[in-house]
Amino acid sequence: MLAPPAQAPQRARPAPSLTRRMIGIAAVWISLLLLGGGFALDRLLTSAIERSFDAQLEYVLDAMIASSEIGAEGEVVFNRAPADQRFLEPNSGLYFQISGRGHPPFPSRSLWDRQLAAAPGRFVEPYAHDSEQFGDEPLRVVERDVQLPGSPVTWRYQVAESREIVDQQIAALRGALVWSFAALGLGLILLAGLQIWFGLKPARAVRRAIGRIRSGQATRIEERMPVEIEPLVSELNALLEHNELQAEEARRHAGNLAHALKTPLTVLTGAAAAHDPDLADTVRREAGTMRRQVDHHLARARALGRRAAVQARSEVWPALEAVERAVARLYEHATIDLAGDKTAAVRVERQDLDELLGNLIENAAKYGGGRVFVTVEGAAHGFVEIVVEDDGRGIPEAMRAAIFDRGVRLDLEKPGTGLGLAIVRDVAEIYGGSVALEESEDLGGLLVRLRLSAAG
Repeated sequence: MLAPPAQAPQRARPAPSLTRRMIGIAAVWISLLLLGGGFALDRLLTSAIERSFDAQLEYVLDAMIASSEIGAEGEVVFNRAPADQRFLEPNSGLYFQISGRGHPPFPSRSLWDRQLAAAPGRFVEPYAHDSEQFGDEPLRVVERDVQLPGSPVTWRYQVAESREIVDQQIAALRGALVWSFAALGLGLILLAGLQIWFGLKPARAVRRAIGRIRSGQATRIEERMPVEIEPLVSELNALLEHNELQAEEARRHAGNLAHALKTPLTVLTGAAAAHDPDLADTVRREAGTMRRQVDHHLARARALGRRAAVQARSEVWPALEAVERAVARLYEHATIDLAGDKTAAVRVERQDLDELLGNLIENAAKYGGGRVFVTVEGAAHGFVEIVVEDDGRGIPEAMRAAIFDRGVRLDLEKPGTGLGLAIVRDVAEIYGGSVALEESEDLGGLLVRLRLSAAG
């Protein structure tokens, strides 16, 4: 059977563009603001045009009322003809009508054979409204109820004018608003795009700088950046420096391990070539030496790798109790007492903390006189101090610096590798801590003071 063709790997979808996202947000926000502002401005200007139109009709209405008189038969007559000639032209678009109960309507000639319908109600003040009673000619009507001197009848005065002119003005206004606001919105969006493009220029500079670092043309980002980008650049440079230190430490450890293994291998090769009768003892001795060196460098490598995991946190007291139980089973003659802050925590991986405490407490139980006292001192100046004391012979001050060297042992009668304190010092320094040797005032033996960074 033929194997099914391998499917082509799916390409990961590209991440969304920050530039497009910001421009899109700006465009939406600008559009909403312009739409809201345009609607409000349209209502304001439209109302202003209509009020101006109504004011002109009210002026004509007041002039008609002022020139009105009651005739001999109780009808309304004008003592002077209306000034606007459109009242005399049929279907001119400007009309008036006066009507009262018990009297036929008094229309303008421009109405010809039509009549204006009166709005229901009584209007002491002028009342303006739109009317569609003429079908194809929308009207704006202003009407008012008036009782003339010498007449018991309440007369309804009406003045109407075609809305064609005012509607044309409103349409022209809205057209100007739409085009001006569209141009304004486009200009604002373009301005926002330019602002975003220039604003993100430092980010593009960072990308180019990282490209130069990847290609080997540079080791750091040297360009000055705005204050908003500077923390990111500082963190990137710190990360690059950290990686360089990690790589350098790895190279140095590899070199140290190779150098440490070179001598035992040379001894083994020489003994084998010379057919040394004590070859088995030599192999056993040199293999032990190589194992100790490998264990030491592996411990350092594990600590370095875990330190890179950032923000490790371990509680000291549970680690002390676990180590105390393990050491007490190995050295039944030793009494281990714990005291101090039970809530202290340090920025060390738990496995490395166990190794640090295990080495110190085991050394105290092994080389001491049987009493071991461990004190945890709470965080002070950002550090937690763990003090391990024993009642042994102690270490002369002149030998305290040398005891940290790999393989150095003061008591050759007891088994050991001579790497315990060296491992403690190296692992503590990897985590930014320190270890110091002093003399115990209470027990008279050795006092080891381990300082580790406190965890919040």
